[in-house]
Amino acid sequence: MGSCRRARGGRVATAASLALAGALSGLVSGCRSPVPFRGGAGPDAPVAALGAPVPYIPLSHARPPVLDQRGDLPEAPPDIYASTQAGPLSAAVRDLPRRVYVPDAGGAAVDVVDPATYRVLRRIPVGRAPQQVVPSWDLRTLWVTKPAGLVPINARTGAVGRTVPVKAPSDLYFSVDGRTALVLDSRHGRIDLRDPQTMRHRSTIRVPCTGLTRADFSATGDTLVVGCASGRLARVDLVRRKATGTLRLRAGADPQDVRLSPDGTTFYVADRDHGGVWLVDAARFRATGFIRTGRGAHGLYPSRDATVLYVTNGGERTVSLVSFAGRRRIGRWRLPAAPDMGGVSPTGRVFWVSARAAGMVYAVSTRTGRVVRKIRVGGGPHGLCVHPQPGRFSLGNTGNYR
Repeated sequence: MGSCRRARGGRVATAASLALAGALSGLVSGCRSPVPFRGGAGPDAPVAALGAPVPYIPLSHARPPVLDQRGDLPEAPPDIYASTQAGPLSAAVRDLPRRVYVPDAGGAAVDVVDPATYRVLRRIPVGRAPQQVVPSWDLRTLWVTKPAGLVPINARTGAVGRTVPVKAPSDLYFSVDGRTALVLDSRHGRIDLRDPQTMRHRSTIRVPCTGLTRADFSATGDTLVVGCASGRLARVDLVRRKATGTLRLRAGADPQDVRLSPDGTTFYVADRDHGGVWLVDAARFRATGFIRTGRGAHGLYPSRDATVLYVTNGGERTVSLVSFAGRRRIGRWRLPAAPDMGGVSPTGRVFWVSARAAGMVYAVSTRTGRVVRKIRVGGGPHGLCVHPQPGRFSLGNTGNYR
């Protein structure tokens, strides 16, 4: 038999001296295969091909633990994005056509782009000033946020449902167990807890700051960290349903998007005014560093293999690449116009991003950083959504999957 190297410490355990039964047991318990992930098993195959992504696992309403599907060694660090890497899609969306949904914040519709032909297929009327397209937890509905409500779109048919009246929703999220929708109320400094299917109001969590921007969950899903226009972050205990603290970043800070690191230890927070990304310890809720990326840092999007964080710099015409492992900027792409919000294609080969001032959507090669196609859309493209994507469920925003 061969040998297996532990994930940490460099120690090697040899199987040559094991009996056949012990060796077979070692294979079952597993070591990371040296074979690259290029298997060809289909999503419904009874077994995975050698080195192929794991087959789809049906959704469960039980709250999942910290995910680790990269390997079966106990020493391997967790990877909360393990289920979002390129591979089989969830059964709920496996047969859906691939689309890019682009809300026209200056109009009253959502443009639907075919990523294969780079053409706008249709415009879905949703009402005045749509801001974002947010996949539901079960991936079957696309919720459009707008100044006075939430509009459901059937992801399969494109049919528009009845608008749910909601005051000033700045963003929409879903609890990790899928039982609760969380609507950020930017104007009143609160989070409304609603039924994830009907959006009927259940209760409210008061947050000690206003101008709520973006948020993300801890690895276990019991804590939410949300940005505030006052230059602070708020930490919310979703079990006790109360805010448990705030963190002031720096004078003049303007926190925007929030995204958890793959190992679940650090929140990355885009700061539009200081042109970079804050690192916040997820356990202690303290700022531990700052990475300068570019003017107007706004949107945060992990690469499909969860090694790189794409940062849209809305104050300039760039997208910065930040290494999760090295915690530093490792590259920068220059675009024809300032980028706004984006999303990664299911294969990870294309980064889709809106350019609000130019009325364009760009398809950017993640290998070269070059714009491979420009698509003219409505006058104010904003929170675009690439759908479907790999992942067991959606936590909200325009594509936060786990």
